[in-house]
Amino acid sequence: MKTDIDIHNHCHFSFDLWLTLIKSHPEFKAKRVELFSSFFNVDKPLEEVAKTVKYYDDLCNTINEVTGGNIDTFEIYLMILGSLDIDVKQLNKEKLNEFYNKSEELFLEYRPVVIFENLHDFFDDIKNQGKTINILSNTGFIKGTTMRKFLIHENLDQYIDFHIYSDEINCSKPNPLIFQEVKNNIQDQDLPMHQILHIGDNPVADYQGAKNFGFSAHLLKH
Repeated sequence: MKTDIDIHNHCHFSFDLWLTLIKSHPEFKAKRVELFSSFFNVDKPLEEVAKTVKYYDDLCNTINEVTGGNIDTFEIYLMILGSLDIDVKQLNKEKLNEFYNKSEELFLEYRPVVIFENLHDFFDDIKNQGKTINILSNTGFIKGTTMRKFLIHENLDQYIDFHIYSDEINCSKPNPLIFQEVKNNIQDQDLPMHQILHIGDNPVADYQGAKNFGFSAHLLKH
């Protein structure tokens, strides 16, 4: 993905992750559906499981954007399982945790693809100018802890001054509270708002959310 991001008139750069810097590995979602089915003994065709997973993934994502809250990963699992006629009363947190750990292993095996062209060079340019970078991502199935592991693996973590994930602070973009969290974490607290640039692919969560808060914003077009 080529970009015309202006790095000269801004001093701090906040990046969305999904469909901004990275996208899912082409095989990951199908593998996760297979794992989901076998782990929870779902007695339905894989196509139906895949459809249900996608439906709740999209729905919860939208709910988070509309309310500004954050639906927990385990809650998403339970909605999907309930919808697939699994008796969720028989489940407990340990079982859900066990599944999360297995899906994390799968995620780190079928790692996301970096879609932002020459990302290391771009981050290098920013850092060489003495400027700072953060990640600001709404999460769903994949928690912030897992994303950190991925970014370390990709040698991207070295450039990132701080990370903010919706599951860790219990609010989602475009909620102003999540952008306030970015502001609070920037070392130079006197930095004018317009010198903070948030970059993302979502017109509502990223672009409008950042603008409404008072940051500069850059919408990446696919």
